[in-house]
Amino acid sequence: MKTIAIILSLLIAATAASFGQCGKKFTITTSKTEHLDAGGSVTRTDDEKAVVVIGKTDLNITVDNGNDEHKMTGTIKSDTCNWPVAYKEGKTVLKAVISNENGEDKNVTITIIGKDGKVTLLFEMEGEGDDRIRVTADKFEEAA
Repeated sequence: MKTIAIILSLLIAATAASFGQCGKKFTITTSKTEHLDAGGSVTRTDDEKAVVVIGKTDLNITVDNGNDEHKMTGTIKSDTCNWPVAYKEGKTVLKAVISNENGEDKNVTITIIGKDGKVTLLFEMEGEGDDRIRVTADKFEEAA
């Protein structure tokens, strides 16, 4: 009986650890933006600072290219999240509706992947498959 209790406790602990950052507010900071075509080839690279703050139900994106600052806000409609090593190894997929500064709403899918300690974010806007955006996180951490 003790063995079953220990095994059950370890399973619960492992499950909790694999979702350690899931459901928490976190921030991704980047310094370079890559634009990809539908085949995944890089079509353009921009040096610009971006800060992506993702909460349980909302997200905020600020992009600063040195001349202009653009802000977008959004509401998360669904998400899947599994991070065996929080903020380093795992995957999150968010489906959201974002609004730009002009008030236009767009459906987006944001995929965050951590592999070998490198975290990338792929931003795909519905109807714009020829211009997907990929960034690599300079920082990926729990937000205050």
